[in-house]
This record gives sequence, C-alpha cells and structure tokens, in this order.
Amino acid sequence: MREKMEFDFKRYHIRSMNAGTNEERAAINQELKDLYAALSEENKKLFNEQLQHFLTKEVSRIKSDYESISGLDSPN
Repeated sequence: MREKMEFDFKRYHIRSMNAGTNEERAAINQELKDLYAALSEENKKLFNEQLQHFLTKEVSRIKSDYESISGLDSPN
C-alpha cells in the first residue's frame, strides 16, 4: 500500500503572507504550480482535496476572527 502524500499548504500560505514583494509572492505561487504539475493524477486529486480542506478551514477561522472583532464595536 502506498503512503498518502501530505501537502503543507500552511507553510506556503505563511511564506506568501510574509513575502516582501509581489515578485516574491509570485515565485511562491509558481512553486506550488510546479509541484502540482509534477504530481501523478492520483496525487493531483489528493492535492486538490487537501487544498480545499485547508482553504475551508482558513476561511472559517478568518470568519470566526472577524465576527469576534466586529462584536467589539457592538453594545451589549
């Protein structure tokens, strides 16, 4: 049985957030595109599933953070 690949999207996300220039951010995005292009069809499917999970989790976290912060301006 083959070992399931795990992709560290958080590492790319943090690097992209901390990029000093648009060119640096574009280079990070290109790394992900190159990684994806080199994958087998089976691993591309895993990549897409894991990316979707990561994005869903991040959006949920951001929404929760936003709701917590926006509630600070509302009187009780």
